[in-house]
Amino acid sequence: MKTLILYSSHDGQTKKIALFLAEKLSAEVCSIDENFSDLTEFDRIIIGASIRYGHFNKLLYKFIEKNTALLNHKQTAFFGVNLTARKANKNTPETNAYIRKFLQRIDWKPTLVAVFAGALLYPRYGFFDRMMIRFIMKITGGETDISKEVEYTDWQKVAAFAEQIRQL
Repeated sequence: MKTLILYSSHDGQTKKIALFLAEKLSAEVCSIDENFSDLTEFDRIIIGASIRYGHFNKLLYKFIEKNTALLNHKQTAFFGVNLTARKANKNTPETNAYIRKFLQRIDWKPTLVAVFAGALLYPRYGFFDRMMIRFIMKITGGETDISKEVEYTDWQKVAAFAEQIRQL
């Protein structure tokens, strides 16, 4: 079964997850920012995207709007990546507000949906992002030491998602 994984990643964690899934599923991987012309040659399409300041990339919405009919006729999966998912009560598609709102806003109905916690990469951020993300983490009870990088992604959960996709 020919599988394509498209991703939208701001700091690289969503791309890292996409590459991990691709290895498990022997899939092709491509950024959603690239013009991928022929989706019809794939049996399964997986899309992953990250949240930045409460929003998915606008290109994600444009891509889905343009390809909704095709996506709804294929085996598809969506995974969202955000730091909110680091909390046990916000780490499922049903309990994660970003994923719920996203699915309500679009006409595409993915076959499978998952949400994964991302990574907090303070040293890689510019000054503004570092301070804003630190402020958000302080309010939400997260890591505030700006010298740290913390990966919250549960790789066993990602592997289980890959197995679910394989079972489609």
